[in-house]
Amino acid sequence: MTTDMFSSPVSGSDSSTPRPEAQRGPNSGQRVLLLGSTGTIGMATVKALVGRGHEVVCVVRPRQGPGSSPSETALSERLAGATILWGNAAEEGFWKQADLAHARFDAVISCMASRMGSPQDAWQVDHQAHVWALQAAQAAGVKHFVQLSAICVQKPLLAFQHAKLAFEKALIASGLTYSIVRPTAFFKSLSGQLDRVKKGKPFLIFGDGQLTACKPISDDDLADFLVGCLHDASRHNQILPIGGPGPAITPLAQGEQLFALLGKPPRFKRVPVGLLDVIVGVLSWTGQLIPAAAEKAELARIGRYYATESMLVWDAQAQRYDAQATPSHGSQTLFDAYARWLQGEGAPDRGEHAVF
Repeated sequence: MTTDMFSSPVSGSDSSTPRPEAQRGPNSGQRVLLLGSTGTIGMATVKALVGRGHEVVCVVRPRQGPGSSPSETALSERLAGATILWGNAAEEGFWKQADLAHARFDAVISCMASRMGSPQDAWQVDHQAHVWALQAAQAAGVKHFVQLSAICVQKPLLAFQHAKLAFEKALIASGLTYSIVRPTAFFKSLSGQLDRVKKGKPFLIFGDGQLTACKPISDDDLADFLVGCLHDASRHNQILPIGGPGPAITPLAQGEQLFALLGKPPRFKRVPVGLLDVIVGVLSWTGQLIPAAAEKAELARIGRYYATESMLVWDAQAQRYDAQATPSHGSQTLFDAYARWLQGEGAPDRGEHAVF
């Protein structure tokens, strides 16, 4: 890490490039440190922040090896208008550097999350890295911390859910103004069967395809909500479940819409949930002898969770998910995204999150 941690804005020009201060509105003008900026939601959040006239500093982990990969070159376009702060937020030493400790920020927004949800990764990133960020924010006098969490922490059965909840508890107790945003399903996580359906294969569903439902929210709409937390006092010191527009939809409805958009009769392959139970059981037993199998068992448990639990507000008293109680935000629908992707726009790369 060089002593000059702050690079010039990644707008394709030198550091003398004017910032958009003249276009700032009455609720704009904050200096924001953004974690998790290279994910799809993070990049959408950069765009939303810059569009509202905020000064954005993005923490980006340097890639290994000499030179610049194509993805790093593309980063300058995707984070246009922001400043890059190179470093690994999951390393304690990053947060103790003098240049960072003496920097001024009005707010922190974190879209950072563990890649796979394995226990070690979850506690390192979803909890510990965020604790270090919170401590640094407190020491630097940051006033507001906006945390992107997940709606599934309402019923915590998995390591990453417990890790996220542990940090939520620390944030609430910190004394900082907080906004904990718990979104429902993302469009990206519901795009995995586009290619198989286009190839004429059946849409896979668990049980009858109506075991679960969600109100998916787009990256842009979620980013708009996250950035809105900075100046909307009604979102301060709140835990905020949020979904996209329209009614809750089931996997069955998702498949039916895909086939309708393709002009084909719907075809489904039903997978019994019991099959997932068998896989989890075998991997859990094997994991007692082979560490790699234990990690795969956790991934299988994650898959089972998403196959059987709705991404909606949980009514603990009634012991059911409540679509009506799940707030909506934005204007982009999953089915609109399906139509764009099928017309050639291309679905987003799901990467390690394909397990979901």
